[in-house]
Amino acid sequence: MAHVVPQVWGGVGVFPILERPGNGKLGLGRAAAALICVALAAGCGSSSSSPSTPASSASSSSPASAPVTAPSTPLSPAVTGTPGPSPCATSGLKVTLGASGGYAGGVDQTIVFANTSGATCTLYGYPGVSLVSAPPYTQIGLAAKRDSTTPATVVTLAPGASANAMLQIVDALNFGPATCSPTKAAFLRIYPPNQTVPVYLANASETCAQPVQTLTVKAVQAGTGSTS
Repeated sequence: MAHVVPQVWGGVGVFPILERPGNGKLGLGRAAAALICVALAAGCGSSSSSPSTPASSASSSSPASAPVTAPSTPLSPAVTGTPGPSPCATSGLKVTLGASGGYAGGVDQTIVFANTSGATCTLYGYPGVSLVSAPPYTQIGLAAKRDSTTPATVVTLAPGASANAMLQIVDALNFGPATCSPTKAAFLRIYPPNQTVPVYLANASETCAQPVQTLTVKAVQAGTGSTS
């Protein structure tokens, strides 16, 4: 059996030299390796006496251990209700002059809008109306003023249904020639509500070339209208 003989090296520490019967002393490198093995064995035996921190406890307390989730894109605000029909386009309307009625100093003229498209649409507000010359359709005087005495409402037109707007045309003879400059028109230029494409309907009313208000229009209403 080998015997451990401690040796002092330069006062630094003790390194054992192992003696083995019949074979002499073990080399220093082999003795050091044996010492390391002894130290490791002692360390493993002592480790059981000091509780170690469970790996799971460290990871559970660390914020970095939580899975990283990218923030979700905010949802758009919910749209309530069902979108209604689109505004009636000029191309989907047949615009005509309906019933009219004269009075002292002017005439009330109904403008009718019939839905000739294959889909339901809506009209809301006032048509744009003016009297114009023959082509190139130069406007004569002022465009129609809006009459707000009848409130504007949304008029829903199923295919084939109609709405109307009442137009008042004041006789140019109610004004002096110098103030009015009476001029005969050739057409009514009519823009359906909220549209930019007009319709031209023949109308030879006498109007004022000067900036005198001779036209007044009401908001569209359901039906073909009446002047009574």
